Amino acid sequence: MPLFCDLCPEKAILKRPKNGSKLCKNCFFYMFEEEIHQTIISGNLFSSGETVAIGASGGKDSTVLAYIMKLLNEKYDYGLNLVLLSVDEGITGYRDDSLETVKRNKEQYSLPLKIVSYQELYNWSMDSIVRQIGMKNNCTFCGVFRRQALDRGANLIKADKICTGHNADDIAETVIMNILRGDIARLRRCTAITTCSDDDGIPRCKPLKYTYEKEIVMYAYFKNLDYFSTECIYSPNAYRGYARAYIKDLEQVRPSSILDIIHSGEVMCIKEETKMPVQTHCERCGYISSNKLCKACILLEGLNKGLPKLGIGKTPKTYRTEGVSNSSESGSCTNCACKSKTKTGTRNGALNSVVSGRAGITASQDLNATSNPPVDNSNIDF
Repeated sequence: MPLFCDLCPEKAILKRPKNGSKLCKNCFFYMFEEEIHQTIISGNLFSSGETVAIGASGGKDSTVLAYIMKLLNEKYDYGLNLVLLSVDEGITGYRDDSLETVKRNKEQYSLPLKIVSYQELYNWSMDSIVRQIGMKNNCTFCGVFRRQALDRGANLIKADKICTGHNADDIAETVIMNILRGDIARLRRCTAITTCSDDDGIPRCKPLKYTYEKEIVMYAYFKNLDYFSTECIYSPNAYRGYARAYIKDLEQVRPSSILDIIHSGEVMCIKEETKMPVQTHCERCGYISSNKLCKACILLEGLNKGLPKLGIGKTPKTYRTEGVSNSSESGSCTNCACKSKTKTGTRNGALNSVVSGRAGITASQDLNATSNPPVDNSNIDF
């Protein structure tokens, strides 16, 4: 016996994972797009005239995000200037192929594209990092560098907002990961639909915050969107993978568990007497950090000194309380492309260093909790 759409007389072709409703193709498209539109409006994510950088990796999430943002921008007259922004981590056989998808998306959606690479920003690629660090903890390097590379790329195109493809599954996984790590600082902000590292930083927003990953896949399939579906070759042992498996098991038993976890994170309160990391600026590159040096500077120093595990896990006490290495005390950065003195604490100075080719590094959302075990700072798909 055929099943009929809950919203019209047409035959249903799918059952929504989020709520179990039976929908035809056109009604699914309408509900999917309208829910994202309502998320954007209720969250007041954008303002007319803004330049919005869409984090584009070529994967399903970012491809659907780019398609939806262009569609809604035209349909509801948001008045946004949309730009695709990609990060080339330097992963042979993975990122080079996915960037070809992004370049096709650029033509398909008629959107400008900006690509920044780890090699030009940090003088390291992920291939060379993995050769030093091995397959364990490499996601920590990639996550820290990618977040900051997105910020630096957005600065270059003078973006007002960064738009990422984090979906409901991703956010629920992050909540679970932060609970298991006891990372209260990140736990408090990981469910926010818009985040910003400091008052002068570029806000990041998540229009797909309440959108299930399965529905994103179905939308991309039925719309016949062009996306890259291969997983990163360096991520099989990522900590996030265990959280993902746990979330999938919960979803099978209770489909609403993904949204339930997100809502739990949204209403979670932190006691006033709880000691939280104090945000300051990196003494080496001038970007936001909760320690003397930002996480990226510590990781880069370890790589350049042949001590790749220097920045893994708990931040060394030297960088938290007793000052920094001689190179930073003298004002000269020796672990990145920067060859001149960088002043501390000014966002404008950091932005100028980006434009001039220095390695001012944006430590967006990096509150290096001092009691953390080795962490996986990776994101699924920008």
